[in-house]
Amino acid sequence: MAAPPPRPVTHLLFDLDGLLLDTERLYSVVFQEICGRYGKTYSWDVKSLVMGKKASEAAEIIIRVLELPVSTEDLLKESQRKMKQVFSTASLLPGVEKLIHHLRKHSIPCAVATSSGTASYEEKTRQHRDFFGLFHHVVLGDDPEVKSGKPSPDIFLACAKRFSPPPPADQCLVFEDAPNGVEAALAAGMQVVMVPDANLSSALTEKATVVLRSLQDFQPELFGLPPYD
Repeated sequence: MAAPPPRPVTHLLFDLDGLLLDTERLYSVVFQEICGRYGKTYSWDVKSLVMGKKASEAAEIIIRVLELPVSTEDLLKESQRKMKQVFSTASLLPGVEKLIHHLRKHSIPCAVATSSGTASYEEKTRQHRDFFGLFHHVVLGDDPEVKSGKPSPDIFLACAKRFSPPPPADQCLVFEDAPNGVEAALAAGMQVVMVPDANLSSALTEKATVVLRSLQDFQPELFGLPPYD
């Protein structure tokens, strides 16, 4: 079933990995390296199941689906050690800076809602501190209010609540790259713009309000927001 047409919004919530920052590519390299040792492939079929999940949930799914002979704890420890070495190389994705500066200029409230834990978020954003300071607030996956990870709506509901004053859910627009994130946004009663990786099956993009190849293609006026100059 096709998503309903876009409606005006007032507040914007952004995922982090693969949406603002080019980190999903790094996850793929690290997990393929680990899985390859056991003769397994970290394919997009597997990756699409874990994108947007908290780290521990993602590790459990990878082990179960690929039947890896390792514990969740060991996979987490090794992958996080390897990721720590490469996170600081993550760059902002095309269209991200232009959009966020445009929204700031017009005083449109924006926040980040990411499944990343505190330590991981700090590593990923270290080279982009000024940019992430443009957001009203950030809600992380290890936040006490986020009882369940995506596709549960917890993180987006918690994020919306922290605006002052908090907007109703139907006034919020979520930006996501992951199927789990799209499900979470819809479960929260919010519209969602999806910017999927080209490798993701198009069947996993059908529920989004709008699907874009890049944030460069976003048209703010579709959602009642000020157009680009």
